[in-house]
Amino acid sequence: MITHSAAAPPQRGISNRVAQFTESVIREMTRLAMEYDAVNLAQGFPDFPAPDFIKEAAVRAIRDDINQYAVTWGDPLLRQAIADKYQRWYGMPVTGDNVTVCCGSTEAMISTLTAVLNPGDETVIFEPFYENYGPDSVLSGAVPRFVTVRPAAGGGAGGWSFDRTELADAFNARTRAIIINTPNNPTGKVFTRPELEFIRDLCVRWDCLAITDEIYEHIVYDARPHIPMATLEGMADRTVTISGISKTFSVTGWRVGWALAPERLAGGIRKVHDFLTVGAPAPLQIAAAEALNQGDAYCRSLAAGYTARRDKIVPQLQRSGFRCAPPEGAYYIMADATPFLDRAGDEEFARWLVREHGVATVPGSSFYHGPAGGRALIRFCYSKVDATLDAAVARLAQLQRR
Repeated sequence: MITHSAAAPPQRGISNRVAQFTESVIREMTRLAMEYDAVNLAQGFPDFPAPDFIKEAAVRAIRDDINQYAVTWGDPLLRQAIADKYQRWYGMPVTGDNVTVCCGSTEAMISTLTAVLNPGDETVIFEPFYENYGPDSVLSGAVPRFVTVRPAAGGGAGGWSFDRTELADAFNARTRAIIINTPNNPTGKVFTRPELEFIRDLCVRWDCLAITDEIYEHIVYDARPHIPMATLEGMADRTVTISGISKTFSVTGWRVGWALAPERLAGGIRKVHDFLTVGAPAPLQIAAAEALNQGDAYCRSLAAGYTARRDKIVPQLQRSGFRCAPPEGAYYIMADATPFLDRAGDEEFARWLVREHGVATVPGSSFYHGPAGGRALIRFCYSKVDATLDAAVARLAQLQRR
């Protein structure tokens, strides 16, 4: 223990902003998985190879000596490739001037929020939410307001929807932005056109922005469409679309993402990005541009492989005693673990599961702003090869229900 004399003031600690949130539980569970040699169904990364065409493009770029700083807000080749992709897929009339390339979609989100929020502004966030959104809002000086998305009654943590009155009540004159993640991590929810139109109407009424995390845009099941918010009437000039190559091309470690914004907002996002990270890795930007320009067929086939994984793991989890339903998109299952919890909450159960049974998951409460939310839920990630999923299910089958 270190003490301070009366003559010397005590050393200051971390800022009040940082004290409002904890470290990432997702990354903590990965560290525990490594410590206990567990099957990692916690962190959202594939354990299978990235496609050869994107890896070969990266190797060529490095050998071509594209190894120095790129333009701060993104290599022109990549920014144009991103704009072309949105024009081809969604008919969005955007150009490279709308694009800021960032170090992953995570940095794109904090750069965007910092650029558009002032102290005292409010953000509306659906929960359960990807764990960065709350801290990002706090770091940007804003006050987050949470609206709960709930599973259908008796649906086994499936069929997630929000109450429209509850959402409308969260908006007010201080609301600056709503954060939407579709397809959603952790629930697998894909927002429908009527839901997005209802959100659109609130954004127009209160003159606020929609900031959309669409990183799982190509992992959507059962012929559901992915609908970018920016394509809705009245939203092109009030939407910032965030995405990246990490999930689509199975390169989560490359950290190449982007924010697609109206030009009136893009300059501010670029300034924040510049002083946060300067720029994303130059050779990987060139590889990303090639992948986007040539990868449409690959993107169209992506959901088929994940559908097979989903349809394999969901019934196996159900047989093991977890209550869950097939997700609509992304590659996560939010499961009700009530049959196993007894007096333990989700965090204690998740840590016990990785220590005693060698399976790493994420406790559901880490996706809620309050400790009571998600206490019966566990998130499983299934972006894994069959052998990994089989090993996890075999260990989970040994669990005893209370």
